[in-house]
Amino acid sequence: MFGSGHALLAMRASYLRDLSTVHRATGFRYVRFHGIFDRRMGVFHLSPQGRPVYNFSNVDQVYDGLLARGVRPYVELSFMPPALASSPVRMPFFYRPYIAPPKNWNQWAGLIRAFARHLIRRYGLGEVAQWYFEVWNEPNIGFWAGNPRQATYFHLYDVTARALKSVSPLLRVGGPATAQAAWVPEFLSHCARHHVPVDFVSTHVYGNDSPKSVLGIPGPVPRKDMVALAVAKVHRQVAAPPYPHLPIIFSEYNASYMNQPRVTDSAYMGPWLANTIRRCAGKVKIMSYWAFSDVFEEQGVTKTRFYGGFGIIAEDHIPKAAFNDFVLLHQLGDRRLPLASHSALATRRAKGGYAVAVWNYAPVGGVGPVQHVTLRFAGLGQGYRAFVQIVDRSHGDPRPLWIRMGRPRFPSPAQVRRLRRAARLGPPQALPLGPGNAVHLTLPPEALALVKLTR
Repeated sequence: MFGSGHALLAMRASYLRDLSTVHRATGFRYVRFHGIFDRRMGVFHLSPQGRPVYNFSNVDQVYDGLLARGVRPYVELSFMPPALASSPVRMPFFYRPYIAPPKNWNQWAGLIRAFARHLIRRYGLGEVAQWYFEVWNEPNIGFWAGNPRQATYFHLYDVTARALKSVSPLLRVGGPATAQAAWVPEFLSHCARHHVPVDFVSTHVYGNDSPKSVLGIPGPVPRKDMVALAVAKVHRQVAAPPYPHLPIIFSEYNASYMNQPRVTDSAYMGPWLANTIRRCAGKVKIMSYWAFSDVFEEQGVTKTRFYGGFGIIAEDHIPKAAFNDFVLLHQLGDRRLPLASHSALATRRAKGGYAVAVWNYAPVGGVGPVQHVTLRFAGLGQGYRAFVQIVDRSHGDPRPLWIRMGRPRFPSPAQVRRLRRAARLGPPQALPLGPGNAVHLTLPPEALALVKLTR
């Protein structure tokens, strides 16, 4: 799964182009975004007599576009329609979402029921039952104005979950969708105590989140460890009663929740991603990278390229190094093999052969030694050939060229074409298989390599 900006963006050609490109490269199955009930989606208003009026025209355009491209919605039920908000308090995002509780809880429940019925009528229960419905976004921080936050969010969850299940028990609902991997034990205890439906647990974490907030320790915790430690914590919490088999979804994660070009726009992301996947695999149902595209408006309209946006494709449809990292990692096989290494991930491919990701992690800034790596494939047999693809600062990363261009805020069409060429992932290169079926690699700092062995 990937995240993205707010719902209205999904009607843009640039959004859909980036989505299609990432889907072709990775086959991702779900996309999550904020604000399906936001003001400009036009979903809810009150008649002069005070009766609810629903309009799902924009919702249909958004979801039709996703489904036509092979991606299902992961529905974040947010934010509050202005006509239903109990106060005018809003998030300071560019699109200014309303975050107050509803002034009429029955009308909120009615909206949820009408929304669910409409989706089932349009797409069929068999389709919509494969979606996920997540109640709100990060209610433990500034996205929820209820007071006290936890108690009022739990009430929001109760009303919403029961309204969805009243339409069909097959609809999947979950939460608490918290920042910093928070509230999970309290949320599950609440659901069990009050017999509230829950089909999955969702929460978020970022590599530069506060160790005190996420793990309850003073820190420091290195960026490369934070997501894995948070996932392990939530995995332990859910494994305990009362819901030991509930699916866990990290519906937002990334190396940074800030705009840091040296992190999300750079080759740094390859080793960070690979190491995070190595440590989290098997502990979660879904992890949703935030986000697939820099068609994104929380801080306003994009002001320049490579500003530290969360997407793996920059403005002007320029793939970043992180896009190519996902391309490499998507070629890993479906069966993990035991490997005593902190910088490699070995797999067997269903169609035959093997794929190994190996990397040279360096802290942000890229300062570190070159690594000379030898991979030995014991018991391989005869007839194999080895190939390698690498993403680093010299391969598949357009940002160094953009810097050499003088960091143009609005690159010309010719410059955009050059940047796209620089972003291309080179074809696999043959590697000699030495004695003992060994291959040798030289990895500069921040390099991610994928080695494939095929007959």
